[in-house]
Amino acid sequence: MANFFKNTPISENQRIDKLNNVEIYLKREDQIHPEVSGNKFRKLKYNLLDVHENQTVLTFGGAFSNHILATAKACEMLNLNCIGVIRGDELGVDLVKTLYQNKTLRTAHEAGMQLYFVSRQDYRLKEQMDLVQRLSNRSDLCIIPEGGTNEKAILGCQEILTEEDKQFEYIACALGTSGTFVGLLKSSESHQHLLGFPALKGDFFKNEIQKYTQRQNYTLEAQYHFGGYAKYNKDLIDFINRFKQKYHVQLDPIYTGKMIYGLYDMIEKNQFQKNTRILAIHTGGLQGIYGFNAKLRSKTNYEII
Repeated sequence: MANFFKNTPISENQRIDKLNNVEIYLKREDQIHPEVSGNKFRKLKYNLLDVHENQTVLTFGGAFSNHILATAKACEMLNLNCIGVIRGDELGVDLVKTLYQNKTLRTAHEAGMQLYFVSRQDYRLKEQMDLVQRLSNRSDLCIIPEGGTNEKAILGCQEILTEEDKQFEYIACALGTSGTFVGLLKSSESHQHLLGFPALKGDFFKNEIQKYTQRQNYTLEAQYHFGGYAKYNKDLIDFINRFKQKYHVQLDPIYTGKMIYGLYDMIEKNQFQKNTRILAIHTGGLQGIYGFNAKLRSKTNYEII
């Protein structure tokens, strides 16, 4: 598996539909790998290519983190040791029960990731925690930030767009830590406009983007977060299910589902000129549906199919 990140995959652009004379295509980054999929492959590529076999990778995430799972599986394939600092110390009280109930953490654990559970208060100061400070003194440690975004991650995300993609006037992408969006922005053409769909509340995204690039050919569509990170309503779940039934494409409720919902709403409101072509980036993240559905079933009578 030493060559796992050596080659840059080229994802298929799937034509989805033409609505109000606007064409929608979906870049299927979710098909890169079943567990190291979408933007997680891109973000991890250059972060892990330089890691030596005697080094240990340390990173951070929540209980259902796409990044935690992708890092664990990638390190397993590259024969690298890895540590995951997980938000929520209550999860470590009964590890057997946690791993039984949480597929994300179970898969990461089975892939060889050492899991350290910390309180939410400590997690906010994770870079200054005694554990991380102690481990940081090890010369063999490679620290990757939560969500994976850093300069190396952005470099990987710059490889998402290809020569073929120059035909599109708009590129649409969900935002979490902004790394994928910045990579797309840096590799976009002058005639292209990027649409960013934040998955959580907050007006900090522009500041995050400006840390890495001064390019201004983008707009943030901040009205489609459904109340914040991992928030939802029945309209969103119904939309995701209808989309899968009609186009045979699975969307996730945290990122891509909200982005596609927003695009369709904007098209229905005639916010694009006729004959516009939009390329939406499917950033993966489908593994989280299992845990999301478990929460849905405990609160509602519907779920993601």
